[in-house]
Amino acid sequence: MSEFTCPVPKEQQPTNEFIELSKSKIFSWPKSKKLLSIILIKFWIFTFVLFLLIASGSIYFKTFLLKYILLSLLSSLSIPLLITMRLYLGWNHIFKRLNSEKVEYEESGWYDGQIWIKPLILKEKESLIASVEVKPILKNLTQISSCILIIVLSGILIFQYKII
Repeated sequence: MSEFTCPVPKEQQPTNEFIELSKSKIFSWPKSKKLLSIILIKFWIFTFVLFLLIASGSIYFKTFLLKYILLSLLSSLSIPLLITMRLYLGWNHIFKRLNSEKVEYEESGWYDGQIWIKPLILKEKESLIASVEVKPILKNLTQISSCILIIVLSGILIFQYKII
């Protein structure tokens, strides 16, 4: 946007927002599906142990050991799911701003919302960034959160129909 007379402050320009998000330690995890999966599994194991400790305080833990272990295993998936959802929301926001024909911005700390229409060259450049860089990240996050949700839903069905 620097070659255009752009009224949008530098930190609110979609390309710069993309660069900042890419540099972020947490938001850079989904760039590699393998890295994100490893990190989410670590969170899952940590929260499983934590939830197992919480469940062990229950009086029924000694009689229904398998049930409480499975319940802790499934409920501990909530943390990786929340992390995945937060990552998805952040990247989806950038995707929408990059693909948009207009840039909404504020010139001061107070709400004085302005709209700037992107020139065609800039729109094409940002659409390319969105489709090449951001879309695969959103696809990875969607696949991972779908897997987590399938595991959680199958666990709910197991408990609903008292298979265990």
